[in-house]
Amino acid sequence: MIKLNIALIAHDKKKDDIVKLSIAYQEILKNHTLYATGTTGERIIEATGLPIHRFKSGPLGGDQQIGAFISDNKMDMVIFIRDPLTSQPHEPDISALLRLSDVYEIPLATNLGTAEMLLRGLDAGFLNWREIAKKRERDLIDI
Repeated sequence: MIKLNIALIAHDKKKDDIVKLSIAYQEILKNHTLYATGTTGERIIEATGLPIHRFKSGPLGGDQQIGAFISDNKMDMVIFIRDPLTSQPHEPDISALLRLSDVYEIPLATNLGTAEMLLRGLDAGFLNWREIAKKRERDLIDI
């Protein structure tokens, strides 16, 4: 199994959901390098003890920090449990993060159902193509 870089993000009303997801899939997540925005990361660490690199809070630039990792090919998966019913003051940053995930073909879950499918697929080895893509990029740089 390859070790992926996974971002964990959740809007305020969805933080309990991402914590429950992290507890349920702790055995899978512990095998990867985890990143999260500020409060989300803190809540997951408290509940699971998993090591997580915490970026700033989303509204304070954490979404953009994760976006920078995506554009530098340093992020392999994003789980962003969004609250579609609440307006977010930093909506442009959120949209940019989602767009970057699409541009760089990063698997992205915005709800628990998709997040569970991605984590189960990761455990089954269905995301190994990310390592192939990274190797190909390294080979192109060496030319």
